[in-house]
Amino acid sequence: MALNFDLNDLQAFRAVAELSNFRLAAEAVNISQPAFSRRIEKLEEALGVKLLERTTRRVSLTAVGRDFARKVQAMLDELDATLLGIKGIAATRMGEVTIACVPSTVYYYLSQVIKRYRDRYPKIRVKVFDASANEVLAAVSRNEADFGLNFIGSQEADIDFEPLLEERFVAACRRDHPLATKRKVTWRDLSAHDFITVSRASGNRLLMDQALAGQADRPQGLYEAQHVTTLLGLVEAGLGVAAVPSLAMPAKNHPVLVSVPLVEPEVTRVVGLIRKRGRTLAPAAQQLYEFFADIGQAPATGRGRRRPV
Repeated sequence: MALNFDLNDLQAFRAVAELSNFRLAAEAVNISQPAFSRRIEKLEEALGVKLLERTTRRVSLTAVGRDFARKVQAMLDELDATLLGIKGIAATRMGEVTIACVPSTVYYYLSQVIKRYRDRYPKIRVKVFDASANEVLAAVSRNEADFGLNFIGSQEADIDFEPLLEERFVAACRRDHPLATKRKVTWRDLSAHDFITVSRASGNRLLMDQALAGQADRPQGLYEAQHVTTLLGLVEAGLGVAAVPSLAMPAKNHPVLVSVPLVEPEVTRVVGLIRKRGRTLAPAAQQLYEFFADIGQAPATGRGRRRPV
């Protein structure tokens, strides 16, 4: 007897089984919530069993639904892996991956990795959720992102942290600034100039505050912003200097901005991949995750030191 459901219905069920929320699951498969509900109803009617328990607040799997979800996950993952691995089909394979990341990794690191991924899998959509370190951690923990790129998470019980590289903080300034010609500058040197800093809500600010605790001549911020990328815009406009992670800086041939090593003390951070512990990534997400793991350091920049894993 033929079963009246298709691959789209199974993908919809996998989404709601993973997210436990009809609205989020509908968004994940790019259809309206009413259409999504019809797919689930169609699947349950075809199987003749109840797969989900639905209330106004939450969605949970029935005992049959939990068993079916494991089998559907394995089947769809195997299908995706097969299609991604077949030459010719890989270039036309469609799907979606959501990666959460701190903004300072986007311009000159994450963007280059995604470009390499797109060259191989041009039809797979990649959604980038760029937010603060704590928001990135929360997005991965809540399964709102497949995985993340962050400098916190190694101490979290439900998160696996795979270190990629260690980078140092550098002084960011214009090429026509007095500090631009120095081989290195100290934090005390920065205090003699208008200093632009990230807010106390930033994870980078916490790293700097911890490293400079008790230092009397530390620079005091004249301007403050939420994200490192905003600091660079203010620096480029000539409003002052900033201390930023080296990954956030453009290449050496940038016409306006230049980075100078910061010392006394040298402040570093470890950037790594984070994923929910125990979660199996879908093949498209796993492929992108492995792109990052294989590269292991900032592409074409040399601004990060590879960390032993």
